[in-house]
Amino acid sequence: MQLWVGLGNPGDKYQAHRHNVGFMALDEIAEVHRFSPWKKQFRGLTAEGRIGSDKIVLLKPQTYMNESGGSVRAALDFYKLDLGDVTVFHDELDLTPMKVKVRMGGGLAGHNGLRSIDKHLGKDFRRVRIGIGHPGSKDRVTGHVLGNYHKSEIDALGRMLAAIGAEADRLAEGDDARFMNDVALRCQD
Repeated sequence: MQLWVGLGNPGDKYQAHRHNVGFMALDEIAEVHRFSPWKKQFRGLTAEGRIGSDKIVLLKPQTYMNESGGSVRAALDFYKLDLGDVTVFHDELDLTPMKVKVRMGGGLAGHNGLRSIDKHLGKDFRRVRIGIGHPGSKDRVTGHVLGNYHKSEIDALGRMLAAIGAEADRLAEGDDARFMNDVALRCQD
């Protein structure tokens, strides 16, 4: 069993924010792979399903980004999983918009959701880093991260999310390199 966590903030007003791309990725995976309906659990929303032979629990913490770790810890303890069974989908300023990279562990890069998870669990979990790009100057970061995607980005965002959903089986198998490659190929114009 694996626990896949999408980071974001709950509520309609945050729905289209770049910071919520982790939620968006999980919504796409749940739809493409016909997961169960979302239910309230672990101070979040969960959906269950299978991708290939792997049982996957999707978790969207509803605690706001800064407190995501408590929700993830509750789910991890309930299912008696190890940190190596956790994959976190999150926005990444230091990646080109719509670029997707997977890595195990690493720094927090000022991301409050990752900081909260690190506080409750440690650093050694798999991350699906979804590029949102840097706005250019530090004083514009908050507005960029907490801003909606621009109209000009919507088509590329849709292609990228569809690619993540379509290639999720590679991620479930642990073939991170093939997942990244196949997502990139699907995202080309």
